[in-house]
Amino acid sequence: MDAGAVRERARDLPTEPGVYQFRAGETTLYVGKALDLRDRVRSYADPRSGRIRGMVERADRVEFAVTDTETQALLLEANLIKRLRPRYNVRLKDDKSYPLVAFSDHEVPRIEVTRDPEAGAVAYGPFTDVGRVETVVKAVRDEYRLRGCSDHKYEGRDRPCLDYEMGICSAPCTGEISPEAYTEDVAAARRFFEGETGVLADPLRRRMEAAAEANEFERAANLRDRLEAVEAFHGEGGEAVSDRNDDRTVDVLAAAVEGDTARVARLHSERGQLVDRSRHQLDAAAVADAAESGASGGDATPADPDANTPAAVLSAFLAQYYAEREFPDAVLLAERPADRDVVDWLEREGVAVRVPGAGREAKLVELALKNARKRGGRDDPVGALGDRLGIARPERVEGFDVSHAQGTAVVGSDVCFVDGSAETADYRRKKLTERNDDYANMRELVRWRAERALAGEDDRPDPDLLLIDGGEGQLGAARDALAETGWDVPVVALAKAEELVVTPTGTRRWDDDAPELHLLQRVRDEAHRFAVSYHQTVRDEVRTVLDDVPGVGPETRRRLLRRFGSVENVRDASRDDLTDVDGVGDATADTLRERL
Repeated sequence: MDAGAVRERARDLPTEPGVYQFRAGETTLYVGKALDLRDRVRSYADPRSGRIRGMVERADRVEFAVTDTETQALLLEANLIKRLRPRYNVRLKDDKSYPLVAFSDHEVPRIEVTRDPEAGAVAYGPFTDVGRVETVVKAVRDEYRLRGCSDHKYEGRDRPCLDYEMGICSAPCTGEISPEAYTEDVAAARRFFEGETGVLADPLRRRMEAAAEANEFERAANLRDRLEAVEAFHGEGGEAVSDRNDDRTVDVLAAAVEGDTARVARLHSERGQLVDRSRHQLDAAAVADAAESGASGGDATPADPDANTPAAVLSAFLAQYYAEREFPDAVLLAERPADRDVVDWLEREGVAVRVPGAGREAKLVELALKNARKRGGRDDPVGALGDRLGIARPERVEGFDVSHAQGTAVVGSDVCFVDGSAETADYRRKKLTERNDDYANMRELVRWRAERALAGEDDRPDPDLLLIDGGEGQLGAARDALAETGWDVPVVALAKAEELVVTPTGTRRWDDDAPELHLLQRVRDEAHRFAVSYHQTVRDEVRTVLDDVPGVGPETRRRLLRRFGSVENVRDASRDDLTDVDGVGDATADTLRERL
């Protein structure tokens, strides 16, 4: 693959955690994990070493599988490397730049956050947020009281250390806990890092609720913050990764159909551990043939008349896939196959076939559906927007707007949408220079965002597109800021009056029902709402000369500013206009006119 092919492939990848494979024919050259699949694969268009460049040139395609969390991506990557032994993983793999959680190879293991675990240690990670990792490890130690001291400090003690007094260590060094009990606590902690969120989240939640009932609100708040970090550590679906009580081999299958393309996602679990994921694409003709002829080779029941349904796709896939492969103990499906003979065939071979409705199995099916529905085309509003503008699919769109009252309480908003949905955690706002100049204010706002991005001071990923609330003037100001800073990000504007899309190459009117226009409108309107809301807050907080006028309190001041917009407008208002404001009588109106 050349650089262009890599970039083209990366454009169709999701911006989610997962595992990717560079393949040549049936050979896997390299397996990697990523917090953002698209961004990571795109980086291979400009390899940093001759060895990586050689690997990319040998590859003829890139395959991927999404995961819910970085931890799941790590587990899947490790198992794929162990099974496939890709030649380029030996030297390309380097996890030391990220923190890991390690349990030492000791009869009484210690837990630590490290970038270079010692030989024999059991390590989990890597993780990108060291702060969250440290918070979670503190929660683990607080709950299971595992030691964190070095082996040197552990040996030869005759009394417990301060950690024991603080309640974060059970002091196995002096026999305050039996070796068997300590081993059980280590096992429970390791189950958390292997994906069982509940073993830590549930006791934390009980302690938080008990603290709240006892009116220990500060302690309850601290436990709440810790619980949030613990629950976010694995993310939704983390508890579905493993089940130590399940010794079966299980395949989980889900299908998605879009036009002439059908995809089936497969998850494979062994002994309760998710060890493999794959996606398979079928064409409509193959699905139709299977549906019409009967997949099992016997007398088929009538197939679904519409061959392009997930049920028909599953029928075709099950027959093709297991005809040449070993059967698992169970197959979990998102829905029943259209061809009953396929199910009968599997069950005769001793395979349990189910469509689970709840619990861990249902969560695995949901994850398979998520993989199946990941599309590489542009048939969505975000992709359509990229097509219209001639840019890569703008997964992250940031919207900017400015709000003020005649040059006072000037503020700017920066909202973020990811894959068409508001990402409120990535919203930002800024107070701007006091002036009645919309263009200068927009230039300052965009320059602030660009400078922070270039200096590495903004913890958010760079956006794929900037959207400015305004017309040609506001767009020109934003482009000036980008040119001054050298931040290379596409930018367009959306004018309110006629809903015109303003680009650097001209102004366009899109169809009113175009989904890509609706997406821009949502981003623009949210940027406007966020800016106005912040402006009102700042305006109400600003002390003005109105505060020195007898009879004008904070609430009356707010009413005056809401009514007239600025102190200058209050000064120019007539006596009758002033007395129309609640709380302003004749005497107060006269005083205002005298003082202002």
